This record gives sequence, C-alpha cells and structure tokens, in this order.
Amino acid sequence: MLSLSTRCQRRILPIVSTQITPGRSANHGVCQAAHFYVIKQPQTCSVLRDNSHLDGITLSGERIVEIKCPVRGRDSTLWKTVEAGRLPEYYEAQVQHQLMVTNAGVADVFVFDGAEGVLLEVIPQPETRPQIHESWDEFMDFVTKSEPPPLSERDVRLRDDPEWLEAAAAYLELKGASDELSAKLDEAKSRLVSMASHPREQGGGLSVTRLWKRGNIDYKRVPVLATIDLERYRGPAREEPRVVVDH
Repeated sequence: MLSLSTRCQRRILPIVSTQITPGRSANHGVCQAAHFYVIKQPQTCSVLRDNSHLDGITLSGERIVEIKCPVRGRDSTLWKTVEAGRLPEYYEAQVQHQLMVTNAGVADVFVFDGAEGVLLEVIPQPETRPQIHESWDEFMDFVTKSEPPPLSERDVRLRDDPEWLEAAAAYLELKGASDELSAKLDEAKSRLVSMASHPREQGGGLSVTRLWKRGNIDYKRVPVLATIDLERYRGPAREEPRVVVDH
C-alpha cells in the first residue's frame, strides 16, 4: 500500500476533503451522498490506552474515512474484495479499532487508484471489541517494556550466528562461481547454435537440434473460464524453499 503522504496525497485529499463521490459504492451502487471530512495527517484519537490514526473524520464525529491506494489499483485484491462488499480480515480489524476509539457510527473505506475509487460503508461490530482491547493491551505491554513481540510468519528473523554466517559465505562463493560458469556456458551454447544451419547437426560428442514448440494457452482469455472457480482444481500446497542473494 502507498502512504497518503506520497503518491496519492496530492490527488486524493482534495477529493476526500470536499466529498467522497466515487463511481460506485460497494453497498449502495452509485454513491449519491456527500460527507464532509476534516483531513489531517495524522488525525489521532484516543480512548484510555487505545489510540487510532485516522485519514479523516466528519465534524460531527459520526463518520470516519479510511483511504487505501493499492499499487495495482482496480486490479488489486483489495479493490476486488471491497467491490464485492467486504474487507480483508486485517483491514476489517483496523477499521473496527478506529470505530471503537472514535465511537463513530460508520466508516467509509475508500479505495482509490488515482482517478477513480470504490466505497464501502463499514458499521461497528461491538462483539469484536474485547479481542481488540486484549490485543492492544498485549501490544502496549511490549512497547512499555521496549521488548519486541514474538515473530510471526510474516516477520524476518535476522541471523548473525557463526554457523549461519559460515554457511552463507560458502553458498555465496559457490553461487558466484556457478553464475560465472553459467554465463560462459550460455556463450558456448549460443556459438554452437549460430553455427548450426540444419535442423539437426552432430559432432564432437554433442548435437544441436532445432525444435518448434507450441505456444502456451492464455487461459485468462478463455471467456467460459471466467465463470468457473479454478481454485477447486488446484493441487495441494507444497513447501518451496528459496535462497535469495541480497543486493
């Protein structure tokens, strides 16, 4: 997601600060009503130990606005999910927290691509608040103690122990040698191919064969497949370890 202070700020704040009138609202079709917001960066509200940073709030405090600018715009998962009338779980938790802190009655979630937007109205879900309070208190406990929380699957564990560094150095050395040999191998192959004019030529312990390979089918362009849930035909997930060299 892009920060409002960068790519989207100049284009979106003039729109939201006057009125939200995107082409379609996920809840109500064409959005007719205009809601005026106070836009500040950041707008912070607090209740007891809970704090929430807002993109905007009406003067009456009855509505808040949360603005998202996905890099892929209308092709993003977020746009499509909001257009279907719901929020991803992680954004739902964020918006419910904002509603709890502000005591607002509605949150207008506006997904914007720089030219157009889609709007979703989110109402408070009081049943989520005990879990929000519990999670917030747990988080603040780490902040107060200046301790990092346990790593999640989305975090990166940093390693600087001798065993890891030794293994990393060995891999990098071999990877560099492999890349160098791979480049030389590609050059040798290109030379052989450029010398071969017949469909198959052989000599010196190898052969060069020219084959025609059929193109791949672009299944996204098959209209009938657009209405079929292909996920049901997907095979089981499997682990795929990757080693990526930092640059």
